[in-house]
Amino acid sequence: MSEDRAHGAAEESSTRTPERVFAALPAAQGRGFARTWWGRTWLQALEDTALDGGQLKQGRKYARQGAVGAVSVRPGRITAVVHDPDRTTYRADVLLRELDDDEWDRMLEMVVDEAGHIAALLDRDMPPRLVEDAADVGLELLPGIGDLDPECACGAWDHCPHTTALSYQMARLLDEDPFVLFLMRGRGERELLEALQERSAARAAEGDGGSGTAGRDDGPEGVAAQEAFALGAVLPSLPDRPLPPREPAEIAALDGGTSPAPGLDIDGLTFVAADAASRARRALGEALSPGHASRAVPAPLTEWEDAVRLASALPGRTVSARLAGGCGRTERELEVAVCAWGFGGREALSVLDEGWSPPPGALARARDQLAAAWPAEDGSRPRLRATGARWTAAGTDAQVRYGPDGQWWPYLRKARVWWPAGGPERDPAAALAVAMTGGEDPAEDSAEAVGAGARRDAGQEG
Repeated sequence: MSEDRAHGAAEESSTRTPERVFAALPAAQGRGFARTWWGRTWLQALEDTALDGGQLKQGRKYARQGAVGAVSVRPGRITAVVHDPDRTTYRADVLLRELDDDEWDRMLEMVVDEAGHIAALLDRDMPPRLVEDAADVGLELLPGIGDLDPECACGAWDHCPHTTALSYQMARLLDEDPFVLFLMRGRGERELLEALQERSAARAAEGDGGSGTAGRDDGPEGVAAQEAFALGAVLPSLPDRPLPPREPAEIAALDGGTSPAPGLDIDGLTFVAADAASRARRALGEALSPGHASRAVPAPLTEWEDAVRLASALPGRTVSARLAGGCGRTERELEVAVCAWGFGGREALSVLDEGWSPPPGALARARDQLAAAWPAEDGSRPRLRATGARWTAAGTDAQVRYGPDGQWWPYLRKARVWWPAGGPERDPAAALAVAMTGGEDPAEDSAEAVGAGARRDAGQEG
């Protein structure tokens, strides 16, 4: 709820001539008077009608300073007390013609024809289509030139600063609630919605001959959900928010008593089903966590990233080989990628990609960090050979890579393959030290993972 709406207190009776009284709005320093197109149309009618631009300017100043008191809105009229700078007060009124009964009949028929109009109004919106449809049946909802008629206790015959200030504040009220305009035209929100509900129900009854079975033979047709919500239908309350499941789902054995079709990998399909269940459980837990609605939606994984994610669960050599082949990669490339994924997920994969090169500014910052990483006076700085965003310590199998995240990643060469050797570091010297000391032996870890996968394929574990 906006500030303007929070300050508007509405009182509407069940009589034919309701009234709404809005508390005085705060000063409008530093903001416009109308954000919506219908609020701006209201002001355009005022500015096109007034003959004295000086009076308009003075009225805007009054409104900005908060000189307008509580605003009373009723059919055909808005009223407020406006203060002059010397604290003299004047009652100001602005009149707008009410629609007669015939015009309201056409208005109601037009709105009932389009349930979206009701939904928009209840959302405090006035779509241009609604105003256009009203014009098609000969009705002008919004005022035009000469439609806003001023009356002020100061005696001015044209729009004075007092009626102008009131009109500018009215634009702020209209921004928040277009039903205020309908009230000026003669019908309050409750009366209008009740009339629409009655008319909608009558039309539905006429459509099915009063039997409630139009268009079908097995029961009532019902009402479109959008229309039911728009007309304030009484609906049951929502159930309590569910708790996330504590245990992962169990995947039923895919055994139908017959041999699988040629080419169907039952183990692979079972693995993918289990992964889908695990991801669904995690997504549900995240959705039910506090603040979930305000978090940014992460970018979807690429095909290669998702393949690496799946392979990191060690599905076995057969599934891993299919994942690698499906992405046009070798099994060894997938093994290295799985190792990187374990150290840092998709960020680590971006560093693994030797085709990545930072922009010139980032590369300059990386060089500055390298220059500052080792004190020049103690002779500890290693001799580094640069290749793009990679620096290899001369005479060693140790390397550091500068990532898109601005961090440094250690790498170790084993059997002519560069393997990730650890997680990211802010200091390039710390990352190189990890690589120089061997880090976490990636080749051995990968070999153990491959062995575990092979044993799983053979039915020896998992």
